[in-house]
Amino acid sequence: MAGPTPGTPRVLRAMNDRAALDLLVTQGPLTRTRIGELTGLSKPTASQVLARLEEAGLVRSTGSQSGRPGPNAVLYGIDPAAGHVAALSAGPTGIDAVVADITGTVVGACRVEADAVAEDVRHRTAQLVAEAVDGALRPTGLGHADLAAVVVGTPGAIDPRTGQLRYAPHLPGWHSRTLLADLAEVVGRPVVIENDVNLAAVAESYAGAAQDHDHFVLAWLDEGVGAAIVLGGALLRGATGGAGEIGYMPLPGAPLARGGAAGRAGSGAGGGFQSQVSCPAVRGLAGGRPLAEALADEAVLAEVARRLATGLAAVVAVVDPELVVLSGQVALAGGEELRERVEAEMTGLALSRPLLRISDIEGDPILTGALRTALAQARDSVFDTA
Repeated sequence: MAGPTPGTPRVLRAMNDRAALDLLVTQGPLTRTRIGELTGLSKPTASQVLARLEEAGLVRSTGSQSGRPGPNAVLYGIDPAAGHVAALSAGPTGIDAVVADITGTVVGACRVEADAVAEDVRHRTAQLVAEAVDGALRPTGLGHADLAAVVVGTPGAIDPRTGQLRYAPHLPGWHSRTLLADLAEVVGRPVVIENDVNLAAVAESYAGAAQDHDHFVLAWLDEGVGAAIVLGGALLRGATGGAGEIGYMPLPGAPLARGGAAGRAGSGAGGGFQSQVSCPAVRGLAGGRPLAEALADEAVLAEVARRLATGLAAVVAVVDPELVVLSGQVALAGGEELRERVEAEMTGLALSRPLLRISDIEGDPILTGALRTALAQARDSVFDTA
């Protein structure tokens, strides 16, 4: 069936509706007058928009605004019951899940512990995801049918040509060709799988160090090493979904990661950039000491900064970002002192000099990014009044 014709009253009404809804999402409850002022809609049109949206169950009155001459003005806000989403973060030791309403308020959470390489786990991936979603839904009284979007963050990336997860050898249960279909069956709706570092970048764009930047790289320095590349405000994915897998990148002094030996969340063995700056690599430099203690050692800190600068200079030379965000356990443990040393080491290594910042996201950036992605998808469908 053909969609509505551009420029018709129906389309214009839908555009006005979405403008008002997006405003209420970002600004919170507003009066009819204020909605008109911020959208440029006349008072009669703003009134019609709010009447339509109330009738559709998308907005509701949330109180009144006093303190001005005349009657108190009614405040309108998004109706949280208009839709819900589930966001999940899957890793080698378990799956975290949250359920949120359409405003982004988290109403349920659950963690399912699971060793991804255990024999009794690798064949139950879809069931474990369903268990995490069900656990997050349980306190809300909602069911699978109430979810407008489900997004799962995981190491690696789905190859758009095959539908298979790649670059995640430590998650053997996630490599099935039927994974997306299996997840859709147990959750009751299509499920989106997104690279975990890409989701961390989404979180930084929304509420972190990259809020004011459209061209940036997020370097994830954790048990595994990877990057998210954002150019013109859009994530760069590559032909197989593997853009940003810098853990495999060859560097001077590092063994080559032939055959994908680096592994996104491996032991630090293998080769490539990951063998130089992952958590296991940093602990190895300090004789096995804990990460924070290792990076408190000046010699270790200096060596990690040198290695990081060398790898990041290669990325900067190719991508030319305006900002590089350092995230993950290594970045957070090294903090501002590590950032300053990396910045100094990069002098002269690359022609451009991007800003360098440490991530300031509170909580799990992967889960935060999965939630923001799910909300964006849900709002595109729930808020579509055309």
